[in-house]
Amino acid sequence: MKLTMVGTGYVGLVTGACFAETGNDVICLDVDQAKIEMLRRGESPIYEPGLSEMILRNAAANRLAFTTDKLAAYRHADIVFICVGTPSDEDGSADLQYVLRVASDIADAINEIGSGAPPKTIVVKSTVPVGTSHQVRDLIASRTTIPFHIADNPEFLKEGDAINDFMKPDRVVCGVETEHAGRVMRELYDPFVRQGNPIYVMDVRSAEMVKYASNAMLACKISFINEMANLCERYGANITSVREGMCADKRIGNQFLYPGLGYGGSCFPKDTLAVVSMGRAIGFDCELNAAVHRVNQAQRSHFWAKIEGAFGRDLTGKRLAFWGVAFKPRTDDIREAPAISLMKRALAAGAKVRAFDPVALENLGKDLPQAEHAADMYDALEGADALVIATEWNEFRTPDFGRVAKLMPSRLIFDGRNLFRRETMAGHGFAYYSVGRAAVTHSANLG
Repeated sequence: MKLTMVGTGYVGLVTGACFAETGNDVICLDVDQAKIEMLRRGESPIYEPGLSEMILRNAAANRLAFTTDKLAAYRHADIVFICVGTPSDEDGSADLQYVLRVASDIADAINEIGSGAPPKTIVVKSTVPVGTSHQVRDLIASRTTIPFHIADNPEFLKEGDAINDFMKPDRVVCGVETEHAGRVMRELYDPFVRQGNPIYVMDVRSAEMVKYASNAMLACKISFINEMANLCERYGANITSVREGMCADKRIGNQFLYPGLGYGGSCFPKDTLAVVSMGRAIGFDCELNAAVHRVNQAQRSHFWAKIEGAFGRDLTGKRLAFWGVAFKPRTDDIREAPAISLMKRALAAGAKVRAFDPVALENLGKDLPQAEHAADMYDALEGADALVIATEWNEFRTPDFGRVAKLMPSRLIFDGRNLFRRETMAGHGFAYYSVGRAAVTHSANLG
């Protein structure tokens, strides 16, 4: 099939490359000329394992191309995927200006192409409030009399594992209004569900809601386990043991139930607030989702209180080392990252910050230039009064503790990801503060 992806952000680029991988003819359209030139050179503007190689491979096979020419891109396509951003406004509602601008461009292109071509299927891939796909449909229909089909196709991509998620999806969700659109979407996604995973074809509004309901549920699980962790600390229970006992119940499962610093990134914060905003727009209070967001934001404050407990509120003259900047491993995305929130608190309190992350330091420099960059995880510890672990990169899980102790004589670690066993830290003589577990002091005896 001939496809056009509108927008070369995370969703558009991964989706376009993966569709090209299965033999489709894909054009990625963007208004950013510099980004298009980068992609034409085979360079990915985002970090996602395996994506650069997939782009190069499919571009070389002439299945994947990049352009700023709107008319050419729309003329090419049987199916147009709208993959532009929907950032949160100040009140948490989704900003739809880019989606609606694309809809206007599509209508203009349809008119210029004329009625001789088969009707195009317009697919809203961006995460949008319920009713937006119909808004797109109505806007296009108000500007052209030429037939087209509308569909909604939410994405369920985890940053750091997006290609695997796309190529082997748990499920594919398509919202359609016509049998033709349903057939087209099934045919397009059939190569990805040969293992028997389902394609759900439903009404458009339900498809839009599936995305928000899914992310809201996962965000809820994260806030839930963090609230339980905070309760464990106050009662002397160990959240690791509590989690194991709880998650053995098959009705509960174990995914997204790891205590830590809370969720970040571009999806959970934005989508949770969007659910609250959708409720507010129709006079319904989404109380649970509002509480999920409050609990998540408060988790950074709970953790920061551990650092203040050790140093006091004035950190002038102190140096904090940070392991991890990205909001999660295997990505360079620092949007809403807990590490950024903690670094800002440290700098505001007078401390100096030195950070290491395998891939996100360039983005840190753009967002927080006051933070020093370390060459590696051990370099970050030079002269540090304490280490803060903010992202659970695998390379942080089994460090040389003897080397850590030599570089950081204070032996003080604040672990926001519970990477280490308390017994291990006590054995190495560290003072160790984690999430949902009793602190280990230098003199601790765990028995």
